[in-house]
Amino acid sequence: MTHHILIVDDEAGIREMLRMALEGAGYKVSDASSAHQADKMLEQESIDLIILDWMMPGVSGIEFARRLRKEGRLKQTGVIMVTAKDTEDDLLLGLKTGADDYVSKPFSTRALIGRVEAVLRRLQEGPTEGSVVSQGRITVNTEQHRVTIDGNNVDFSPTEFRLLSLFVSNLNRVYHRDQLLDQVWGQQTYVEDRTVDVHIRRLRKTLEQYNCDTYIRTVRGVGYQFIGEN
Repeated sequence: MTHHILIVDDEAGIREMLRMALEGAGYKVSDASSAHQADKMLEQESIDLIILDWMMPGVSGIEFARRLRKEGRLKQTGVIMVTAKDTEDDLLLGLKTGADDYVSKPFSTRALIGRVEAVLRRLQEGPTEGSVVSQGRITVNTEQHRVTIDGNNVDFSPTEFRLLSLFVSNLNRVYHRDQLLDQVWGQQTYVEDRTVDVHIRRLRKTLEQYNCDTYIRTVRGVGYQFIGEN
């Protein structure tokens, strides 16, 4: 199956550069110069991955991704945020919108394609555990890509869903960051350790709304452990 990628950037030169690189890698590519144009394309076409520029006139990439996430339109679609910002706070803000990965300018098209491959791979990989797993008040249905807490549906980005599924299926197991990178992000070198920490922080933030944030424990100097209810 040929994956369909949507490039959203107000700079025509960037769109053309990315289109050539991605088409050369075998992907079907569409592009949009604004969030408004991208919104219309998302309604008309099936998109597997969005490469989204952070800073655009009008509706920014951050605002657009946040709205798509709120409307539940990113459950099966990956998002890679592209920006000149590179501090940890910027990374956290980008991932808070529901982005699966983050690329800082300047970047090589080869590195970007590596990230594209990694995001698409983990979106299409099937779960290795049973389709429904419960721990305490949390139930994860991997077949339906659905999480409920106390019977309430809770939305997570694809990456956070895979992270939570792994934790819930392996109660009390301590995971090193490199193990999480391997099992959630896949065997590739394009994701930094701090990306794991940011996704854990975002996962806890969502769980905090249901008083479940303490389910994930930080093991100092090692990584993370899902302990469920004490």
